[in-house]
Amino acid sequence: MPIDTVKIGDLSVSRLIIGGNQFSGFSHQGDDRDAEMKHFYTVNRIKQALRQAEQLGINAHISRADHHVMRYLIEYWDEGGDITWLAQTCPELGTTERGIDNAIAGGAQACHIHGGTMDFLIANNQLDELPALIAKIRQAGLAAGIAGHNPEVFVWAKENLDVDYYMCSYYNPIPRDKQAEHVSGTDEQYLDENRRAMTDLIADLDRPVIHYKVLAAGRNDPKEAFDFVARHLRPQDAVVVGIYTKDHPDSLAENLQLLTAAIEARPQ
Repeated sequence: MPIDTVKIGDLSVSRLIIGGNQFSGFSHQGDDRDAEMKHFYTVNRIKQALRQAEQLGINAHISRADHHVMRYLIEYWDEGGDITWLAQTCPELGTTERGIDNAIAGGAQACHIHGGTMDFLIANNQLDELPALIAKIRQAGLAAGIAGHNPEVFVWAKENLDVDYYMCSYYNPIPRDKQAEHVSGTDEQYLDENRRAMTDLIADLDRPVIHYKVLAAGRNDPKEAFDFVARHLRPQDAVVVGIYTKDHPDSLAENLQLLTAAIEARPQ
């Protein structure tokens, strides 16, 4: 199945990207589901999923810049895998600088600042550090970006920050004004009004966008979700989805098929 590519900085990235939340036990469906995913996703099963992605033509992976992810990627690359890693900083490790250092040391080719971190910083007017953080990523030769769940992140960034890409969440499930880190078990809300607000904003952004949380952490019907994505996916944009192969072994291929069909069905 052919899959086209987009440019993220100097990188050529497949239109569909495989995510890593499930590999790290971030289900956004509660503590029990988190634990289930952690037990299921051994390193071998993660590597199997990445190999499946590459066989489908998916050449990029977004996951957290932590030691678990770096370990499985070292093994995967040593065994002949060639997937490009777009790293996400992770606030539970400490400073954003620490996450960037991990991305650089771990072989990432792009790095973006965690969406919860960006939501927290904009809620608390602590944005002065961001240009230096983006410069640190760029100076290491990586494409640099930011993520966010709150549209105000990107309104501000468009005017004040020079990045290579944005990671725009369709939903804003929990408030991040008190802390950046996601807390497992927190009640999450996935509102259609949030999805529409973000996609309305994406239309006016001046950088490539990676659309994420498009399936509302498994809550949305996949066909409806990808039909919606296709209506809002610009030529320069990509979309990332995570998979849980215990429940749906063929979900990545099915998602690719749904996205491709939805894009082809768009009015010209």
